[in-house]
Amino acid sequence: MSQLDRRAPIGRDAGLLSLGPRVSLFFASLFLAYGVILPYFPVWLDSKGLTPVEIATITAAPLFVRVLFTPSVGLLADRLENYRVVIIALAWSALTLALVVSLFASFWPILAVGVAFLLAIGTMLPLIETVAVGGVRTTGLDYGRMRLWGSVAFIVANFAGGVLIEALGGGFGIWLIASTAALTVGTAHLIPPPKVKSSAPRERTHWRLSLPMRLLRSRLFVLFLVATGCIHGAHATFYTFGALHWQSQGLSAAWVGILWAIGVLAEVMLFAFSAPVVRRFGPAQLIVAGAAASVLRWTLMGFTPPLAVLMPLQALHALTYGAAHLGAILFIARAVPAKGMGSAQALYAVMAGGLILGLVGLLSGALYARYGGQVYVLPAAVSVIGLAAGLALLRAWSGGLLWPEAAQPATPTEQAPAG
Repeated sequence: MSQLDRRAPIGRDAGLLSLGPRVSLFFASLFLAYGVILPYFPVWLDSKGLTPVEIATITAAPLFVRVLFTPSVGLLADRLENYRVVIIALAWSALTLALVVSLFASFWPILAVGVAFLLAIGTMLPLIETVAVGGVRTTGLDYGRMRLWGSVAFIVANFAGGVLIEALGGGFGIWLIASTAALTVGTAHLIPPPKVKSSAPRERTHWRLSLPMRLLRSRLFVLFLVATGCIHGAHATFYTFGALHWQSQGLSAAWVGILWAIGVLAEVMLFAFSAPVVRRFGPAQLIVAGAAASVLRWTLMGFTPPLAVLMPLQALHALTYGAAHLGAILFIARAVPAKGMGSAQALYAVMAGGLILGLVGLLSGALYARYGGQVYVLPAAVSVIGLAAGLALLRAWSGGLLWPEAAQPATPTEQAPAG
């Protein structure tokens, strides 16, 4: 029986048993913030008189800066062996930066502080994912049941935020954002501290021998990054131009909202019933399913399908996002040694929610004005790459750790691990 299948005896450790609800609560508060920031931070920027190019620059810049920032924070959390304290520091930083950015009205100061805010609020996700994965590995917690509260909160934030912005104006957006950032501060303090901290003396490690570099030398981990990065990154075209393209088809704002809700609700349903799914399918199989659904979804979207086809296509979000993300979390839980999980989550976040997402978004912006809905050939092609990498991972990975849990860092003359 694997570590993932073990269950802690009921009543033996109240701290561990309380981890699930506390992580669920933090997911809910964090995605409440995301559900406000994603649609309404640009609205607040617009209320300050910024141009579309300036708004796009502020929202896209963190996707590239996090390539260096997020892995560095993940490595720091790994070395401290305390994700809670790093999450708390980021939560307080995000709240402070949200309040500071509210004082500015011109591009350059908003760019500097706004990017720092988006980095702080965005980097908390891979860290709490690491805490959740730790609970999955050691006590058999159901990741999907914890994560679904984030999706539910995201939907609530979208609708409630829209009502408030409609009533109070776009300038209220920053106070809505700051309020949700304050909630993350409160729930961050509820995350349980680590039970046992390693007493082994820490040794200074050359960057070439660090955990991120060891992960990047693993062929299996690189395949994992390419597969999941392409699947998630392919969504950039839809996130940027999905609603605009539907409106150009003549769909009302109400139908646009319904279509978005179908996708998120399908994702919630998968997370709610993730336990039987995980028992039936392995991590690599879930990633392959997400990639295959992604190829189908974006290929058909390129033909500007009617409403009757759009609804089931939106339901595929359960696979193109939900299954791919669930597979990614389980892969990290089963394949990455415990001391490298923070770095692994950070690298996954950089590829899936940063580098590829930003590149596909920029390319889509350059192509949409000329090709309209045919721009979906771009995410379809990216998804094909993800499918190829996912199939290679499925064939090559035996289901075990990338390297032995107790293994020491490789020496400079040691041959890079095969996988």
